[in-house]
Amino acid sequence: MTAITAPAAPLRQRLLRPNALWLAVPGIAFLAIFFLYPVLRLLALSVQDPASGALSVATYARIANTDVYLQVLGITFKIAANTALFSILLGYPLAYWLAGLKEGLRERMVLLVMVPFWTSYLVKTFAWMVILGRTGVINSMLTGSGLASQPLPLAYNEFGVMVGMVHAMVPLAVLTMLPVMIGVDRRLIQAAQALGAAPAQSFWLIYFKLSLPGVTAGGLLVFISSLGFFIVPALLGGRRETMLAQLIITQVQELLNWAFAGALAAMMLVAALVTVWLYDRLFGLSSLSGETSAQDRGPGRLRLLGLTILRIIAKASAVLADVVRRVIGASGTRRLLPIYCTLALMFLVLPTMLVIPIGFTSSQFLEFPPPGYSLQWFETYFSSPVWLSATLRSFGVAAATAICGTIIGGLAALALARSNSRWGGVVFATFLAPLIVPRIIIAVGLFYLFAQMGLVATNVGLVIGHTVLALPFAFVTITAILKNYDWRLDQAAAVLGANRFKTLLLVTVPLVKGGLVAAFLFAFITSFDELTIAIFISGGIKTTLPKQMWDDMILQLNPTLAAVSVVVFVIVTVLLLLAERFRRTT
Repeated sequence: MTAITAPAAPLRQRLLRPNALWLAVPGIAFLAIFFLYPVLRLLALSVQDPASGALSVATYARIANTDVYLQVLGITFKIAANTALFSILLGYPLAYWLAGLKEGLRERMVLLVMVPFWTSYLVKTFAWMVILGRTGVINSMLTGSGLASQPLPLAYNEFGVMVGMVHAMVPLAVLTMLPVMIGVDRRLIQAAQALGAAPAQSFWLIYFKLSLPGVTAGGLLVFISSLGFFIVPALLGGRRETMLAQLIITQVQELLNWAFAGALAAMMLVAALVTVWLYDRLFGLSSLSGETSAQDRGPGRLRLLGLTILRIIAKASAVLADVVRRVIGASGTRRLLPIYCTLALMFLVLPTMLVIPIGFTSSQFLEFPPPGYSLQWFETYFSSPVWLSATLRSFGVAAATAICGTIIGGLAALALARSNSRWGGVVFATFLAPLIVPRIIIAVGLFYLFAQMGLVATNVGLVIGHTVLALPFAFVTITAILKNYDWRLDQAAAVLGANRFKTLLLVTVPLVKGGLVAAFLFAFITSFDELTIAIFISGGIKTTLPKQMWDDMILQLNPTLAAVSVVVFVIVTVLLLLAERFRRTT
């Protein structure tokens, strides 16, 4: 025993030495070239005169002096803020209910949130176009039953945009809040009630306060993600719902005004960074990883104000709870949360499921319920060279992206796990940065860079762009797996004479292969479903499946799109279930 334990300490020092961060160098170099540089170059174009190349703020002056651009900026912030607010309000009860379930049941129910989260935005938006349209499901039911004399304006306005945005973002809010809520000890609420606190007071002053980092983290991620949205407002909104990302696309694709596109992108990026900075000042970025103590970072006066507001809400809630209890009884009150969560899950799942029967319709138009069933639209899809080419290209690009993302992200995750360097936090933030910067900015920056490198309309360009977006998902997945890895196994292998490469290949990788497969599948899904990069980088007949769907949806809705949506939904769902299975078995 002595012969084994004696060298354990020096071995651990060698395994956890700071220079293990060199494993993250390939990923850092990759992000520096294909993420940081394109974004900074795009921002530099915004203060550069196109003719002379001299410094100029003319583009910003044009924005400041043009009401329409300021209105679009205000609309973007308004929609993003409202989406974050409603996503948290609707998602918090669902996350609270999920956190209180037994682990096995909770894992199964979380899948009902994960599937809508990973389902293509195009598929979800297409579903809402079918549901909310003038001849859609809801209006057909209302006019057919006599409840409405004419179709209601449910789509192509702010209402349609908010429904589509909130539906897309509630899963993100729930999945962000859930880990924090699971970590809250509910015995604290029982203790408060034993000391005389009303249930509503114990919830607001104890449980909600402890879950606040998850709430704010969810709001932050939803807000930043919503800033760069263009799919939902373009397909479900009107001119009054035009967002900043749509203007950027127009400036680049139609006008080739890089300076103005850069200025708009700079405004979006500044908004995102200021939001992150404020969040860090008030709660600490560490709360994004589920640390509930981060809320104590807030300024004293702000915390006191927050506690005062919580006390007011707690008292009002206690009064309201007593009224509800007297009206429907104690048993009825206990059933309210499960009923609400059932409805919330139906809201997340059913719109996409509605597309499935439409894909099998025998009609030449989008009708629900279908007048008859047929495979003709799937035959149209599988017999179309354009659709098949786009599908095969998406598969090839996604596979290459998944390989690159898993290798680069895995090395970076291994570097952090095996290093005690003070630079670990910087490395972690670097690999998460593509999640913070809106995708539209990354896409436009890469488009400008790839145009100079000749990578536009190439598979290589798509793989590089998709890898930038997929890296955070692969990195976080592998990092989470390595947190529970027993590094003494590597020490034992080193004692027995294995070098670092053999230890990694024969010990570490086999033991975490489930997590690696999960990271591979998450990166694959990210690429397979990606549209923003594809809009700029793919071109001509070399298009991806999401880009082909986008082009068709812009022109005209047809049953073929429903059949394609079914195919995409099935592929993504199967891959997601496989990824979750491998992730949980590690």
